[in-house]
Amino acid sequence: MRLLLSLLMAFVMLALAGAGGLVFLLDHYDQDLPDYTKLANYEPPVTTRIYAGDGRLMAEFASERRIFVPIDAMPRQVINAFMAAEDKNFYAHQGVDPLGILRAILTNIENFGRDRRPVGASTITQQVAKNMLLTNEVSFARKIKEAILAVRIERAFTKDRIMELYLNEIFLGNRSYGVAAAALNYFNKALDELSIEEVAFLAALPKAPSNYNPDRQHDAAVARRNWVIGRMSEDGYVTPEEAKAAQGRPLLTRKRDEQEVVTAEYFSEEIRRELVKLYGEQALYEGGLSVRASMNPQLQAAATKALRDGLVAYDRRHGWRGPVGKMENFDNWSKKLAAMPAPAGSEGWKLAVVLKDDQADGLDIGLADGGRGRIPLSELRWARAAKDGEAVGPAIRKPSDVAKLGDILLVEAISGPAAKDEDEKPARKGAQAAAKELPPGSYALRQIPQVQGGLVALDPHTGRVLAMVGGFSPAMSVFNRATQALRQPGSSFKPFVYLTALNQGFTPSSLVMDAPFAFDPGGGQPVWRPENYSHEFYGPTPLRVGIEKSRNVMTVRLAQQIGMDKVKALVEKFGIVDNLQPYLPMSLGAGETTVLRLATAYAMLDNGGKRVVPTFIDRVQDRNGKTVFRHDNRACEGCTNVAWKDGMGVPAVPDTREQVNDPRTTYQIVSILEGVVQRGTAASLKSLGKPLAGKTGTTNDSHDAWFVGFSPDLVVGTYIGFDQPRSLGSRETGGSAAVPVFKDVMQVALKDKPATPFRVPPGLRLVRVNPANGQLAQPGDNRAIWEAFLPGTEPNPDQPQMVLDGSVQGAGAMMGDPNAGFEGAQPGVPTQPSAATLGTGGLY
Repeated sequence: MRLLLSLLMAFVMLALAGAGGLVFLLDHYDQDLPDYTKLANYEPPVTTRIYAGDGRLMAEFASERRIFVPIDAMPRQVINAFMAAEDKNFYAHQGVDPLGILRAILTNIENFGRDRRPVGASTITQQVAKNMLLTNEVSFARKIKEAILAVRIERAFTKDRIMELYLNEIFLGNRSYGVAAAALNYFNKALDELSIEEVAFLAALPKAPSNYNPDRQHDAAVARRNWVIGRMSEDGYVTPEEAKAAQGRPLLTRKRDEQEVVTAEYFSEEIRRELVKLYGEQALYEGGLSVRASMNPQLQAAATKALRDGLVAYDRRHGWRGPVGKMENFDNWSKKLAAMPAPAGSEGWKLAVVLKDDQADGLDIGLADGGRGRIPLSELRWARAAKDGEAVGPAIRKPSDVAKLGDILLVEAISGPAAKDEDEKPARKGAQAAAKELPPGSYALRQIPQVQGGLVALDPHTGRVLAMVGGFSPAMSVFNRATQALRQPGSSFKPFVYLTALNQGFTPSSLVMDAPFAFDPGGGQPVWRPENYSHEFYGPTPLRVGIEKSRNVMTVRLAQQIGMDKVKALVEKFGIVDNLQPYLPMSLGAGETTVLRLATAYAMLDNGGKRVVPTFIDRVQDRNGKTVFRHDNRACEGCTNVAWKDGMGVPAVPDTREQVNDPRTTYQIVSILEGVVQRGTAASLKSLGKPLAGKTGTTNDSHDAWFVGFSPDLVVGTYIGFDQPRSLGSRETGGSAAVPVFKDVMQVALKDKPATPFRVPPGLRLVRVNPANGQLAQPGDNRAIWEAFLPGTEPNPDQPQMVLDGSVQGAGAMMGDPNAGFEGAQPGVPTQPSAATLGTGGLY
């Protein structure tokens, strides 16, 4: 009896000592535990997704690719699979599973000495504690902390909340955080589309995703998946028949189909920069923003192709710079070719090696896949040797003039009619220049252009950027030439000088002397004598013709008369330049701006002088669907919670845009710019058969070639030039290099669209005039056009037309004295030139 009592007391003492030790241990590890209550407001990093205007995915930005799915939307089969694999008693225990611990102890004793990894007994709650509050350190200390936190988490949160955190936080390999991202990355499916075997595979991954990679460890992945299916059957989540069928199916993964708009890299990057500016990098990469971009995918694809084609066309006109490499030894030539990296910017093209160059009708080539093909001579004739000064060498007479045996080329597969010789210009020569059909296996010679460019297309009424291309290829450079490159706009700047003149009382029929002009800046500097592109002078000429034919001397003389201070004020109001220096050369586009800014200014002309702010983003929503940014913030009564019925009127939305210029003079310049297309430097656009307006631009020595043009509802601006400015060539202009790019875009944009005319504002009189001289049209004059005049300013046949002249000017004009060089001038009062200053035409 005494012995029994002694043993009992010893047991009690040991129990008390053990309890005391446990309390001490718990108290010790409780000192530096993280705050588990923050899980109540925990928002895991979620992917920010950008969608195009039609809802298709453009891009994703994330530090961890995760799609958060609330527990209420989680398919039950997914929950059951993870419980079967990880914690069958999840809804029964209080954070720690004693039975599970006992099973793990017995299993580890049984496996002792067998060199097997010890089996754990962590519950899902413990894994939440480890993944979200602790580290992955393998130690008893971490396990104790994990258990303490698990018990506390169970007391603070519901089981569903814990399961929600677990299924959205867990890493499952293949860049997948959470089960929703894993379902897409492994099977390209939503959670509710997964089969039993697919759900079981995902549930097999938490222990060690890298050990069950379906590509590298396929057999281990199948075995682990089948084990999970067996557990699901044992726990009653699937029937034995369903389990057997699922275990017999192969493990097939499928690459995720992003359905991305593949031509939108520059656009997506511009949005990324804007989001960082608005919300910071953490919100972008972890905030789960949903961004609706303004981009129109069809127009974006057309713009990308048009600019690339335009750059390639320019590059071909200026010759062939030679092969991209040389293969000396032809042993295993296809493998050698396959191992060569493709040059940056060659997307869509292939590397090929010349296998035979001694035939008269083409080059025989080999491809990286072992296939063979031929580049016909018709596809080689453009490749005349490039020389300094953008000149080209002699004509190509035989294939070996272009490439030799072993040369490595860039090629593109072609079918249908062969490409035409650049020198033939078949589109202008008619049907007789049509090429013969090319045989299968025909390829065209390609070359990555050195020249670059930018393009923007936007809605003139809202400022929404519908397409934007920042260069030939983002693989070559992420620098965005549409939004970041500061370039001289050249003559595409002139409309704003003429608009300033119209605001000062000039009319489209006002005559300006197109004759030699000289300016002496003083200080020993040389006299400045601007010239027209043709190096000729045309005498008294209407303002309209000055724009249509892009006369430099007329523009300078006009800017001198109205004053560069007024030009500066208008240009800055339109947002083209922030601080234009008020010097006369600036009237010819010597200042610097971006394609986006100039296209936006043209949009304000197009919409009748209303301010628009360009935007790449329509709307931003946070992870909970709340709208946190909207480009259009106008109030719209009756626009929400309304069921549409036939015959219901469209709600009226107020026009809150600022009027930055008189709509009447704005229309006058639009009408003049329409004449650029009808009779001027962009006459090649007439073939589109749509109302179009715009202005070409070519800078000094042809460093940049521009065209900014518009229809009543779309503005497109583009330029072409070298990143390190140099001449494009003496014959390259906005009309030859940039207008074709604009034309290609508009062909797509206006296809099947009605020929809507430009809108004429009230307060104007339309009068038929002869555009060549600005006088009232005579009966039977087939050149007559309708010209817009403010009432009382239309041509008067009973009064002679005055001609603005002034051939030699002093430094006062450079600083914007509006009346320098004219007699009887009064500050602030527009004056006509006196008889003494009239040019040789006198009265016209």
